[in-house]
Amino acid sequence: MNAGRRVLVVEDEVKLAALLCDYLRAAGYEPRVAEDGPAALQAMADDCPAAVLLDLNLPGLDGMEVCQRIRRTSDVPILMLTARADEIDRIVGLEVGADDYLCKPYSPREVVARVRALLRRAQGRLPSATGAPGASASPSLEVGGFAVDDAGQRAWWQGQALPLTPIEWRLLRTLLQSPGRVFARAQLLDAIHADFRDVSDRAVDSHVKNLRRKLQATIAGPDCIASVYGVGYRLDLPLAPGS
Repeated sequence: MNAGRRVLVVEDEVKLAALLCDYLRAAGYEPRVAEDGPAALQAMADDCPAAVLLDLNLPGLDGMEVCQRIRRTSDVPILMLTARADEIDRIVGLEVGADDYLCKPYSPREVVARVRALLRRAQGRLPSATGAPGASASPSLEVGGFAVDDAGQRAWWQGQALPLTPIEWRLLRTLLQSPGRVFARAQLLDAIHADFRDVSDRAVDSHVKNLRRKLQATIAGPDCIASVYGVGYRLDLPLAPGS
């Protein structure tokens, strides 16, 4: 099997899983089905899929728990598929690590299109062998120790690759355009609007929280993303090592 074409379909509705697999195969992907949470985690360990389609209402472990466990060890793109249409469920799903969220009923063609988009962006974020931008990935923006590659949607701090999702990359890219400037939540929402139509200010807060966590894991010192009460967020450039 081609590892870059493997898609794990985590869905306990047999007919729906079969339908999704048919569409994925027709698009050139190699799907595998897991019908419950434990089976999904085992399939992750066995196959290392390139993307995961994850239902929320699963026996054994629900989709939220499965997503959290996957995120402990993998940045594989995750598309949540669910009958839960409430905004709070979408926010929680994105906060625990999903890259995209699609509510039932949905078109299998749209599912395939979302998978294709997630894989394209994930492949573009792969770092070079050294983790630093090379000749084939010239930074589009360099500021205060950060380097950003627009074409590949990648980012680095002091040459170290930052493992960001597409939304986190867009948020960081927006904040880096004007360090020290306060961006309103609505402005940050615009930065992620292209792929996430059903989002809110609270979803922006969740993504900023995840971006903060990843920056803190890489950059020593105080949190470089400041909250401005009632307005939004500001990025304060961190001090370079030895400063």
